[in-house]
Amino acid sequence: MEVVGLSSKDLYVQLLHPNRHILGLWQPDIGPYGGLLNVVVDGFFIIGWMFLPPHDPRVDDVMRRRPLFRIHMWETSKATVECMYGHKGPHKGDIQIVKKDEFSTKCNQTDHHRMSGGRQEEFRTWLEEEWGRTLEDIFNEHMQELILMKFIYTSQYDNCLTYRRIYLPPYLPGDLLRPGLFKGTYGSHGLEIVMLSFHGRRAKGTKLTGDPNVPAGQLTLEIDLSRPIQLPEIEKQRSMEELSRLVLEVHEQVQRERNPAQSGSTEPEPGAEGQEGGGREENQNGLGAAPATPTATEGAEASASPLPAPQPFVLPLGVMARNEVYPRTCKICFYGTGLIAGHGFTSPEHTPGIFILFDDNRFGFIWLELKSFSLYSRITDTLQYAEAPTLEAFEEMLKSMQSWTS
Repeated sequence: MEVVGLSSKDLYVQLLHPNRHILGLWQPDIGPYGGLLNVVVDGFFIIGWMFLPPHDPRVDDVMRRRPLFRIHMWETSKATVECMYGHKGPHKGDIQIVKKDEFSTKCNQTDHHRMSGGRQEEFRTWLEEEWGRTLEDIFNEHMQELILMKFIYTSQYDNCLTYRRIYLPPYLPGDLLRPGLFKGTYGSHGLEIVMLSFHGRRAKGTKLTGDPNVPAGQLTLEIDLSRPIQLPEIEKQRSMEELSRLVLEVHEQVQRERNPAQSGSTEPEPGAEGQEGGGREENQNGLGAAPATPTATEGAEASASPLPAPQPFVLPLGVMARNEVYPRTCKICFYGTGLIAGHGFTSPEHTPGIFILFDDNRFGFIWLELKSFSLYSRITDTLQYAEAPTLEAFEEMLKSMQSWTS
């Protein structure tokens, strides 16, 4: 303290106490793209760190982070807010607490964000930082369009953003694995951040970062832990038709349980309670009748009991994967649905797929309709001040997140 001429009282009264409400985990309002910000105390500074996924498709790499703002009393007896965006060093900024669990940042010198080479140089620099490559390296025209669209959209904010508080999901005894944040592959959209949480017999994957099709805040995955799927032997796993048959048998049973009148039954079958989002009802490839599926109770007991020994796993032929380096053994699989939509989040639809638990830190999802595979890897960074005060507060936050981008 004496080195910088500050007393402990001055530091607390002028810096820590007035800004205590912005410490924690936040999601910026950047349209469909979202983000992940952690505001922490670091020595004599309060710093807002934006966490970014590694470069696509290296999902197992560590997260990148970038300072967006800082608050300090380094040079004056009054707290100073500085914008850290751009490549010209700290410059004047401002922070305003809008309301409980919401604050805004403003850059007062946006000329510090500009580069001498104009927008072209800014785009090239952003592309190298965000994607680790040049536009010439990206041969997919659709991917080029998505990247350019994201640059145009996000750069217009100039670090003048509104943030809403989010929490890490709580861990309860009996959860299939420890909930938390994961990096996942999303085709041409690159890597996105997903929050995995558990809710009784269901697991949910909520996007913290998103894209123009399915934006941040939306429920990207929903897994029914009462409906395990037994994979066939390794050679049959290579058949997309065989995998589709297994998943669609369960999917059609879910549809019958949700619509008993259409199946001629007046009573829902076991496990029908609380079913959500099933996707399309048509039977693909004329597949046959479904065998009996474990009841909800049996499935819940299976997911809570010790997991079976790992079994061999291979992706079916014809399934697209951003990264060919994926685990070749898995612990258990479940029926689930994944959310797909057109550009601008048009015609959203929950479509059937299979959730694959590889280990405590990685899982995957095969999107049947897209014939695509997403691999998710746990984010291991320590995120401070991020625990939910109550389970109810976390549940309420999840509900609010969907309305932020709907």
